[in-house]
Amino acid sequence: MSIRIGRRQALPACLAAALVGGAVAIALPTTALAGGNGHGHGHARNVIFINGDGMAAAHREAARLALAGYDGDLTMDSLPVTGLQTTDPRDPDDAITDSAAAATAWATGQKTYNGAISVDVDGNPLLTLGAEAEAAGKATGIVTTAQVTDASPAAFFSTTPDRGLEDQIAEQYLEVTKPEVILGGGEDWWLPAGNEGVYPPRTAAEQGSETDPEVSRSTRGDLIAEAEGLGYQYVTDAASLAAADGDQLLGLFSNEEMFQQRPEGEGDEYAPVVPLADMTSKALDTLSTDRDGFFLLVEEEAVDEMSHANNATQMLRAMAALDDAVQVARDYVAEHPDTLLVVTGDHECGGLTVEGVDDADESGPGGTLAGTPAVEDQISGEDGPFAVAGSDQRFVLDWTTSGHTGVPTVVTAEGVGSDALVGYHPNTHLHDVMHQVLFDR
Repeated sequence: MSIRIGRRQALPACLAAALVGGAVAIALPTTALAGGNGHGHGHARNVIFINGDGMAAAHREAARLALAGYDGDLTMDSLPVTGLQTTDPRDPDDAITDSAAAATAWATGQKTYNGAISVDVDGNPLLTLGAEAEAAGKATGIVTTAQVTDASPAAFFSTTPDRGLEDQIAEQYLEVTKPEVILGGGEDWWLPAGNEGVYPPRTAAEQGSETDPEVSRSTRGDLIAEAEGLGYQYVTDAASLAAADGDQLLGLFSNEEMFQQRPEGEGDEYAPVVPLADMTSKALDTLSTDRDGFFLLVEEEAVDEMSHANNATQMLRAMAALDDAVQVARDYVAEHPDTLLVVTGDHECGGLTVEGVDDADESGPGGTLAGTPAVEDQISGEDGPFAVAGSDQRFVLDWTTSGHTGVPTVVTAEGVGSDALVGYHPNTHLHDVMHQVLFDR
């Protein structure tokens, strides 16, 4: 398949009106899909896009050492196509991207400011891949361990100048873009205050926050009831998800994220009610019944959040869960070569490096290196040591920040159109490649 890098697309007036003021029907041209390349053959129909939020090369290498060892590979690293992407936003105040601006670049092909959900630098709504896929008759879906209305999924299925308006994002899902599958966390944004739903509220103290308790907060009414009225089957745990047989699924499996993102030993937890791989499998089973094809976004949010907390132990657990989901997707592509699979990260988080065990090499405060002398002027910034799987060797992980950095992130891919991801590209290039596979001849 020859990938054309097309011009930026403005949002049609009808869709812009819907996204800022209410729901309207969307009618966009549909084009036939064809082509193939050395990593996929036949009629191009589907895209599975997997985001390890906050994941760059060091996260992948740390997980490879811990899970597969020197001679092994993660599933995500065994995909046959590899490239790199830059992640810079177009923010007047910050050279380093957040998840909203990064996901907007993927979803629309246009860079924007931090906090923006698929609007341009002037706040104008942009056409998203999710909206365009639905208008073309394809099925679409969201799978994430974050809130389903968090920045990355939101950018593909909504537009708003402020990523924090998560109840409005949920409302746009139901009334405008209408993804068939919505699975993840964030029950609080779908229910009004006083209606705490299935998952009991967590106080600010319980989740390690001074100001942000986990309580229901929708200002748009009972959006779960609205979803059910629109035909969504609502599920809240692993058993009900496994039993679900509808073609529209809404699953909310936690108050906010499906984990607790805190420093190690301070209430941190990575134990999602439904594993990411199981949500991915269910989404693929549901979406693949659409003869026109599908677009599925899968995200592991805990890589980023645990990196913000400089919590390497839980970050590695999240990486293992992410790779399990990649295996599910890769198994699907093996049976459906009309599918493009892309695995990447929206930005790096933590300034992470992989190092040898050396008590004399101490850099930065706040780490948890076992056995390091508790000397006031020599506080380790390192986590570990961790065992290299299948050997007697160990390594440590060194955090240099609790925020995002601007280093490029790795892109690995397989399937139809994947060859176009080889090389060094801006993150907007991923949009152009996915758009070509989904919509263009």
